[in-house]
Amino acid sequence: MTASIICIGNRFVPEDAAGLKVFDRLQKMHHFPYGVTIIEGGLAGLNLLPLLEQGGRVVFVDAVAGFTQPGEIVLLDHQEIMDTPRPDHFNHGTGLAYLLTVLPRVCDGKLPEEIVLVGLEGEPTLQMVEQAAMMSVAIATQGPMEYR
Repeated sequence: MTASIICIGNRFVPEDAAGLKVFDRLQKMHHFPYGVTIIEGGLAGLNLLPLLEQGGRVVFVDAVAGFTQPGEIVLLDHQEIMDTPRPDHFNHGTGLAYLLTVLPRVCDGKLPEEIVLVGLEGEPTLQMVEQAAMMSVAIATQGPMEYR
């Protein structure tokens, strides 16, 4: 199965830069698994839709708020993302949940078989960034089951 790791956030807002810090860490990996693509999604919002039309597994990495304690990482599956009652949990207004709501309505390609979010709560430490990077690669290649 092919997989994409899409790191989203805003480099200029420290509490929203977690996904992009993970992207930077992933870029430094010397041996990246075959079939896994890493994408700096930044603040692309709905412009990410074409990247989700390839099927396979999609792992989003982003800052979250209100899911766990600061300094911890949370894993949410597609349904948990959609069921989140407060869209501000994703620090992008209705960003990710809205993107996933629109996706099946406009998709011209193949929908992802699996979508998960690796969420970093609070301002990320180097240890959190490293853990989230390794976690996102493991999920992209093997699936999220070992982290549940």
